Amino acid sequence: MLDLSKNYFGGIIPSCLGNFSRGISIINLQKNSLNGKIPDFCVELSSLTTLALNDNKLEGLLPRSLVNCTLLRFLNLVNNTLNDLFPHRLSVLPELQVLILRSNRFYGRLDYSMATSSFLSLQILDLSKNEFTGPFPNKFFQSFRRMKLVAASQPHQKRGCDDADANCREGGYERFHNYKKIMKVTMKRLEIELDLDKSLTDFTLIDFSNNQFNGRIPEAHGELNALLVLNLSHNSLNDTLPPSLANMAALESLDLSSNKLGGRIPSKFTKLTFLEVLNLSKNNFFGPIPVGSQFNTFDIDSYAGNSDLCGFPLSKKCGSEEERKPQTPKLVEDEDSAIPFIWKLVMMGYGCGVCWD
Repeated sequence: MLDLSKNYFGGIIPSCLGNFSRGISIINLQKNSLNGKIPDFCVELSSLTTLALNDNKLEGLLPRSLVNCTLLRFLNLVNNTLNDLFPHRLSVLPELQVLILRSNRFYGRLDYSMATSSFLSLQILDLSKNEFTGPFPNKFFQSFRRMKLVAASQPHQKRGCDDADANCREGGYERFHNYKKIMKVTMKRLEIELDLDKSLTDFTLIDFSNNQFNGRIPEAHGELNALLVLNLSHNSLNDTLPPSLANMAALESLDLSSNKLGGRIPSKFTKLTFLEVLNLSKNNFFGPIPVGSQFNTFDIDSYAGNSDLCGFPLSKKCGSEEERKPQTPKLVEDEDSAIPFIWKLVMMGYGCGVCWD
């Protein structure tokens, strides 16, 4: 393990560091002042599993050699000035579980890659605060096999640990329960702490907020029935909500705020019985808010800026059919907001431990 994080190192990353990836599993250079381009990693046979280059001043393209990092599980590039298209080539990495590109200058469309294996192990994908455009390709989400596995929702089913089950007490249930408590704190600034030991837990997340995506939310999102957090806020998405989203049985946090979505909120959404955070504010929804299950727990902030909605928890009652009809659509102004997801990624199980903040 090479950990030079949280110092005042400047200048470029020496190209020879890429050769170390043959014999080092973890390279952590986060929170320095490194600039220039990312050198080639994994040019030869590599044992690299973790690469943290976040919070520097790196620029330019992602090195194509990253596709050779066949054991890579964790890639964090947050808060740099990288300028590139979405790295579809990384979709062939069989072990990649965490890909965080937030707060860079990635751009363009998420056109579907024709790779035979596409992000099969991916659990966390954060593209927020970039310059991505265009509609969501349906097939892009259909390839996320790990986010479809029912096993990821098992902590919902197991509400406690047997005293004899040490692995349960030290692992899945307790950690997952902590995630849920953190997610309850606030809707607009959601802090997530991941405890990564030798393998990732069953935490799953997609955050595409603060980009320029448009079009409708694809039906394929509904196939991600192991996804826990979905954030598509602050884009230009339009059309109605696909009822298939109600199939995301494990979903705990859904943020679609500050888009141009309209129509009725599907009554099938009451099937999302684990939903704890909901934000549909600043859209063009109309008609009655669904009643029952988790929808009885959300407050008015979940629906702010949709003047044609009615029913609990709003003061506007759905007393007549006229109230349920949409008025003149309103354009939703795009506005800057604080980063909706604050990551605190903690890598444990490697002796001293490495923190990804």
